Amino acid sequence: MRSLLLFLGVVSLAPTIRANVRPHPLFGDDMLLQRDRPLPVWGKAAPLEEVTVTLVVRPALGKMQSFQRTTKADDNGHWRVEFAPKAAAPDGELLIQGRNRIRIENVAIGDVWLCAGQSNMEMRVRQLRRDGQRERVAPTANHANLRLFVVPNLPRRVPQRSLKPSLREGFWSTCTPQSVLWFSAAGYFFGRDLLQRDEDVPIGLISADCGGSPCEAWMSRAALAEAGMQHYLDLIAAWGAGRPKVPFEGPFHQMPTALFNGMIAPILPFPIRGVVWYQGEGNADRAKEHRRLLPALISDWRELWKDELPFMVVQVAPYAGDDADGVSGAELRDAQFHASTMLPKVGLVVTTDLGEESDVHPERKEPVGVRLALAARAIAYGDDVEYSGPVFDELVMEGDRALLSFDHVGSGLMCRGQQLTGFRVCGQDRTFYPARAEIRGEQVIVTCGAVPEPVAVRFGWTNFPRPELNFYNGAGLPAVPFRTDDFPLTTD
Repeated sequence: MRSLLLFLGVVSLAPTIRANVRPHPLFGDDMLLQRDRPLPVWGKAAPLEEVTVTLVVRPALGKMQSFQRTTKADDNGHWRVEFAPKAAAPDGELLIQGRNRIRIENVAIGDVWLCAGQSNMEMRVRQLRRDGQRERVAPTANHANLRLFVVPNLPRRVPQRSLKPSLREGFWSTCTPQSVLWFSAAGYFFGRDLLQRDEDVPIGLISADCGGSPCEAWMSRAALAEAGMQHYLDLIAAWGAGRPKVPFEGPFHQMPTALFNGMIAPILPFPIRGVVWYQGEGNADRAKEHRRLLPALISDWRELWKDELPFMVVQVAPYAGDDADGVSGAELRDAQFHASTMLPKVGLVVTTDLGEESDVHPERKEPVGVRLALAARAIAYGDDVEYSGPVFDELVMEGDRALLSFDHVGSGLMCRGQQLTGFRVCGQDRTFYPARAEIRGEQVIVTCGAVPEPVAVRFGWTNFPRPELNFYNGAGLPAVPFRTDDFPLTTD
């Protein structure tokens, strides 16, 4: 509330204090700074105005510490200071002194995670209406050490340096039954479980999401160039030149680079611990292209933050759309899996058991957040926990049988039902038939009477598998859909 009152006050007095020092909107009451990383603080002031920033840290144990930096704004009024890395702490404050003085209270130091993507990340806790989820979840969401920040949804033509706060966006808040209603549901469940890992390390969540957004909208021009996406670069060039007939018919937020410019560039270089990425539906018709887009985005964000940020990627859930037996969704899930094999510190969260046939926005977001936290614990923090379901490793053919081996077996392979579902095999004609599959130890044996000499196996390879996939490991995590072949994709 203090941040909101400060914002409203700044708006009402803007004509008279324009020359006064003011920090970037990321620096406000109830904020969270990233531990163990250099800490930049920046903002605006009058040109050449002297600015002094004092960081006060109150550790849970030990004495209060105070650190100070002084700088001058440049000719355009931009200023920045940097503090040395600090350990986790539950409380502190920032004092910013120029011609005026600003005091930022309840500043914690811990781990900040960026939660980005499209509508399934954007779905708020208040939208969890099924089975009384909202009424069950919100009243217990009192977490003083969980801090929330929503980036305003503002696509832009060129990269921005700051944000424009609104009534519920662009400022920090502690997690309360009221504030959580307006925050990403998947992001909240992730942060809640991550906070339980170590209550002495506060968690900050920055939500940057936009429904209906394709991957290319979240990428910088440099990333698109690195991925060899010249058609997008040509489109941006025409767009920037203001040509009367730009060859793009989608809404503004789907334009390549638009969301990067307006929602990611403005929060750089605010240090973060990692990224939770929940996007893909906007690229389902271009899955082959997504095999280049997603790795390029991850690599670019790591370069921009100058940190090998762990990325936790949520695989899109099954959705029938107009064609339950189609494979564009399966090919998109395969592209997301591909990114997790190409780059280090990329975790994949499988949601094949959480989809809804007629709704691309499944409300079961709590299991998504729980699995994201598991992946983060294993990949970002090095905890000894199983975070993935079975992952295909090797195929061996023995006559009419296909023998499949897996990684992430955990305490064993499991079938939640009488018979494994979702397996198909093909012969030399590349026509896939439903197959019988059974678990034998740490292998799955696949056979099909219609295919006496199988050459390839696929699992979960439809938009909405029927019956529901039931292949898990002992940790209760669903198997990653896979194919053993490299046949051309339908989205080539």
